Parts: sequence; C-alpha cells; structure tokens
Amino acid sequence: MADTGTGAGAKTPRERYRAQVRAEIKERAWEQIATAGASALSLNAIAKQMGMSGPALYRYFAGRDELITELIRDAYRSLADTFRAASASAPGAGLAELARALRGWALEDPQRYFLIYGTPVPGYHAPDDITAIAGENMAMLLDAAAAPAPESSATSAVTSTETSTETSATTALDTDLEGLGRQWAGGHPAPAAHLHRALAFWTRLHGILSLELAGHFNGMGFDPGLLYAAELDDLLAH
Repeated sequence: MADTGTGAGAKTPRERYRAQVRAEIKERAWEQIATAGASALSLNAIAKQMGMSGPALYRYFAGRDELITELIRDAYRSLADTFRAASASAPGAGLAELARALRGWALEDPQRYFLIYGTPVPGYHAPDDITAIAGENMAMLLDAAAAPAPESSATSAVTSTETSTETSATTALDTDLEGLGRQWAGGHPAPAAHLHRALAFWTRLHGILSLELAGHFNGMGFDPGLLYAAELDDLLAH
C-alpha cells in the first residue's frame, strides 16, 4: 500500500520548515567555522546572514553550544557512515581499508575533521551522547585491529603471530591497557595487544592527517599521501 503521508513518521509542513531552517543554520555555521574557526561561531551573525533576528534564530538552537553539538554529531555520524561503507565494499575490511576511508573523509572536508579532532572549542563541553557516538567509530576500529591481517605466506603468518605475542608480553603500554588504561575502549573485549595496535593506528595516522590538513607539509617537497601510506604499511607490519 502506498504511503499516504499520514503515518506516525510523516512530518507536518511546520516540522519540514523547521528542519530546513536548522539545516541552513548549520550550513552557515560551517561557513563561519571555515573562515574563523569554531571558537568564533556566532548565532547572531548567522541570524543576520539569514535575515532573521537573533531571538528568532534561538528558537531553532538554544545557543552556541547546542549548535556546536549538532555539528559534532553530524561529523561523527558522517565518519561512522564512511567506515561502514568501507566495510561493506570490502567484507572483512581491516585497518588498511579504514585508514584509506579516514583520509578520504578528512580531505573531503578539513573543517569537519578539525571540529572533532582539532583544538577543543574554549568553554564548550560536549554532552555524554557525543562520547557514545565517537565510541561507535572506535568500536569499528577495534574490530578491525582484532581481525587477522592478510599474510603473503604461512611463514609470514607465523612470524607475525610470534612478533605480536612477544610485543604483548614485553610492552609496558600493553600492561597498562590491561588495567585502567583500557577505559577509552568503552568496554570492548579486545585483548591489550589489539588495543595497543588500534591506539597506535589512531594516533599516528591522525598525527599525519592533522599536520597535512593544517598545511605544515606545504613546501616540503614530498607527497603527504605517500607518507600516510608508508606509515600505514609500517603499522600493518607490526
């Protein structure tokens, strides 16, 4: 039966208009962030651009923090969708697929990347649900870190396993991750060695991405994409 538009999920014209205005407000907010940074975000300036009064705009977002929270939610959800798409396109996708998806996502919209992985916005405190959304991405990363890496031969597989076991037994960070140091993993059951691998992946690749997007490699004469790929190869070899 065709949808008549009267179901519980149908939006009224008023609700559709509200959604459209909120979407435009967020679009204007991204424009501000791109030119002046998130710390300079001003609802009054957005209202002026949209031909609205300040009080009128506050009917859609109660304040700057609520708007920033909505933008952060959108960013995290976008990254989660990107990771899921990478996994869907390559069943059993591991760290390599997520790494390539992460870089593509970051290069597509650097301001979106910096809002969640850059310098915190002064005076802003994210609500608890933001941590939960970020945790979805971390869970996918941990799943990928726990997946067996493709090996070129049985010998290399044995060598990789022995190296991983030795590292797990001798690394101080692994020991720390067995205790309170695993809190960041959000209850994921991955053993400490896999937590260590995921943490190294996350920090080292984000370090390169942050420097690249901030322009720190400009004029140095090498391709940041090749540096990123080389770092990924090194991570996958351990």
